[in-house]
Amino acid sequence: MALEPFKVSDPLTLGVELELQLVSLSDFDLVSASPDMLDLLGRKPFPGNVTPEITESMIEINTSVHTGHADLLFQLRQIRDTLVKAGDTLNVGVCGGGTHPFQKWSERKIFSKPRFKEVSILYGYLAKQFTVFGQHIHVGCASGDDALFLLHSLGRYIPHFIALSASSPYFQGRDTLFNSARLNSISAFPLSGRAPFLTRWVDFEHDYFARMEHTGIVKSMKDFYWDIRPKPEYGTIELRICDTPLTVERAAALAGYMQALCRYLLERTEPAPAEDDYLVYNYNRFQACRFGLDGTLVHPRTHETLSLREDILTTLRSMEPYAEAQGSMPALEHLYRTAHEGSDAHYLRKQYAERGGAEGAVDAALRRFREDSP
Repeated sequence: MALEPFKVSDPLTLGVELELQLVSLSDFDLVSASPDMLDLLGRKPFPGNVTPEITESMIEINTSVHTGHADLLFQLRQIRDTLVKAGDTLNVGVCGGGTHPFQKWSERKIFSKPRFKEVSILYGYLAKQFTVFGQHIHVGCASGDDALFLLHSLGRYIPHFIALSASSPYFQGRDTLFNSARLNSISAFPLSGRAPFLTRWVDFEHDYFARMEHTGIVKSMKDFYWDIRPKPEYGTIELRICDTPLTVERAAALAGYMQALCRYLLERTEPAPAEDDYLVYNYNRFQACRFGLDGTLVHPRTHETLSLREDILTTLRSMEPYAEAQGSMPALEHLYRTAHEGSDAHYLRKQYAERGGAEGAVDAALRRFREDSP
């Protein structure tokens, strides 16, 4: 099946997807509640879209298409309130976080859907270990060429999004010493990591994708688990690197930041992306996953070693005119506070210590998801 043509969409429009945890309120472990949750939510209009994920302890919500941060945040809050109400009816908690602190992958159940069953057969136990939770951000592009330009230009800022969204310090009952341990699970898949360095959509479509399809390895763009990937059916570029934050406010702020960055990058005032930019990509990605805001990165052009936190703060300041133009200054203000006060990973470790264990950290995450935050 040939790759479908790149659909032209309104540039810089936004959409967000969040993978969310379904938690038992008796023991704070994950619970196989998505069939019941989806059945309940399907009985009346939902303020976005909600779908199953690969295991029954997860759901995914999708927003509509938005032009700015305020409307996106408003809808995310509507979705959250609807989910919380449904969860209360079923006695099931809903929360963010990139991983559940102590669930056991062997206890997960694959959701009964043909694609999920195919993935389970292909990847074995990795499919159940894929019970991790991410935020995906879509930004509209005027062409496939613009999408590929943004894909490679955003590589420089991937560590920012990892560090600012990091919310997965615990995995299988242990502190991993990572701020984002979730990405280690995704890296196990053979078609993960970064996209190949192609800058023209015609080359991507007729050369790379066609050849990959001919090998039988892939059938559609869904088979690629890249950190950033084009989505031709939507006419967007999709950032997939973020952990699901603990609040919808942070999810909206990250989307607003990406929108401002894309507006800036599309001015093409910086040198065009080059394949050599990826020489430091994996190192910078690891630093952000392992150390979060306290990590370092190597600038892809100058090879200067930079403080990740200071690089984020400097970039946020330089993005202010672009955020202002999109009406997204509250998004940057939220991320300024995050950079100074610490990520959700920092919050979860603090809650673990104060509440005496992983159950207390999950309870804190459940409470944090329910409430509005600045």
